[in-house]
Order: sequence, then C-alpha cells, then structure tokens
Amino acid sequence: MKMEFVEKELKGWGEIMIVTSAGQKFEIHIGDTEFDYDERVIRLKTPNSLFVIDGDSVESIEKHYGHLD
Repeated sequence: MKMEFVEKELKGWGEIMIVTSAGQKFEIHIGDTEFDYDERVIRLKTPNSLFVIDGDSVESIEKHYGHLD
C-alpha cells in the first residue's frame, strides 16, 4: 500500500503495527516516525536504532487497543 495511506492511518490512530513485504513487523507511533516523500521511506527512531523502511512496502496495518500487561 502507498505510504500516504499508512501515514493517514497512523495520524488517525496514533500508533499502529505494520508488516512489510519482507515480513518485518514494526510498531510505529506519531512521535517517533517520519515520512520522507522524496525518498519514499518511513524513518522509525527507537532508543537503540534508526530504521529506514521502504514506504511503499507495507502490506498490512494493525490497529490495536491499549491493554494492561
């Protein structure tokens, strides 16, 4: 799916799980995710790493509700 749709869903929910065509699963949040339309990538900043994800490789989005662990 197009990264524009992924960004729209993220902005509407605040936090989503994405799965890429390579099978990688990422939990992305509004505060730690940047959409670069020139390069067509999603940049995810975590405490330990910076992930650069092919922005158009997202195959699925999961929206989940908060829960108590």
